Amino acid sequence: MSSYILSIDQGTTSSRAIIFNEKLEIVTIAQKDIKNYFPNPGWVEMNANDIYQSVQEVCLEALEKSQLKNTDIKAIGITNQRETTIVWNKKTKQPVYNALVWQSRQTAALCESVIRKGYATTIKEKTGLPVDPYFSASKIRWILDTIDHGQLLADNDELLFGTVDSWLVYKLTNGNVHITDVTNASRTMLMNIDSLSWDEELLSIWNIPKTMLPEIRDTSEVYGYTELLGCKTPIASVSGDQQSALFGQMCFEAGQCKNTYGTGCFLLFNTGDSRLESNSGLVSTVAWKIGDNVKYALEGSIFVAGAAIQWLRDGLKLITTASESEELAESVADSDGVYVVPAFTGLGAPYWDEKAKGAIFGLTRGTTNAHIVRATLESLAYQTYDVIDALEHDTGLSLKSLQVDGGACRNNYLMQFQSDILHTNIIRPTNFETTATGACMFACLATGVYNSLDEFKKLYNIDRQFSPKMSIMHQGKLVNGWKKAVKATREF
Repeated sequence: MSSYILSIDQGTTSSRAIIFNEKLEIVTIAQKDIKNYFPNPGWVEMNANDIYQSVQEVCLEALEKSQLKNTDIKAIGITNQRETTIVWNKKTKQPVYNALVWQSRQTAALCESVIRKGYATTIKEKTGLPVDPYFSASKIRWILDTIDHGQLLADNDELLFGTVDSWLVYKLTNGNVHITDVTNASRTMLMNIDSLSWDEELLSIWNIPKTMLPEIRDTSEVYGYTELLGCKTPIASVSGDQQSALFGQMCFEAGQCKNTYGTGCFLLFNTGDSRLESNSGLVSTVAWKIGDNVKYALEGSIFVAGAAIQWLRDGLKLITTASESEELAESVADSDGVYVVPAFTGLGAPYWDEKAKGAIFGLTRGTTNAHIVRATLESLAYQTYDVIDALEHDTGLSLKSLQVDGGACRNNYLMQFQSDILHTNIIRPTNFETTATGACMFACLATGVYNSLDEFKKLYNIDRQFSPKMSIMHQGKLVNGWKKAVKATREF
């Protein structure tokens, strides 16, 4: 009998359920968009109940579309947007405030206060992370400060915190299981990245009671069971979306690297059994933990990538669908000196400049919609260049190739330009759904469908490889223009 795994891929703009067979082939996909709220400039929020409801709906839809029986689903794997913070009441099981999305910058003042108090070095040493609104700790603090009697309720053990994975597992198990895994916990700014446990000093810095926090577990194990599908189904993996994509790209060995072009852009470099400290603006993070085997990674987080293409569509109305961007970009010979710096929620790695604002440079009377669209696509490649440049400074290595995934990697113009700007080969797999695939693979290991990583490697297939065509001289000229644009943006 074949084994089927249902992967829940819960993201910033949508929830998806993907059913895989035991060959990691996609049987069916169901997707539902989720609304984001922007109460103030720089704030990004979601309704946590909408998140859970959307997950319920796509799981049931995927099962129905697949025409499988509910008992055919051997396990569920979950991968999720990281850092997004939810606090809920233990008794009512209801959120006390909207989910604060990873992109949201409303906690900037709290982070600045912690930095002024001299805690930045301690936090970086213990977590591998800079003090930034991106991570969960300041978001928890903000919610407790904002709701009525927040600190009192927390101190009285009436509130629970979770990133999206914790919230989903809690709801799927009817409140019986409150866990997270090491990959998500490593993004909270509260977990010691060496001991893989909640750190008392960090909790004290943010004044967050430990009773709020979920139990930290492995990335691949059975945490509990859900009856969502009408029978008892094990939840057998939890992983942050970027770590899941690294695993789904089968970057099992130190030195392998992937970049995901999603709402943001996230580059992870496998550093093996030990964490590697960055001096160039990258963060150290846990890649996964399977039994006693812990892998670490260096990560460069770019806040706005695919979201910039959405901005072209929904904000500027320059395109009606994201796929139009490729054709429009190729309708002109170049960007005509136009640079777009999409710092809509500040700049992430390697700059970590929360005050930066988005900007367009190089406009002339001859600038057209096509030039702006092309420059926006190119901004994804330039931002990735900045992260790779920082990575090479940290490791002393020259990247030979980059494995890519995420929605925007379907854009052939962007992938070719990325190859040209990095002057390296870009490898795109046949399966673009590497994030959900990683969650499936972790669940397969937890339930015995597969027993070793070597078994997975036989299932990786390349769709297309992009090789550099641009001269080094022209590449250097374009990169210099980008660096000037970023500098001007930050100084504005």
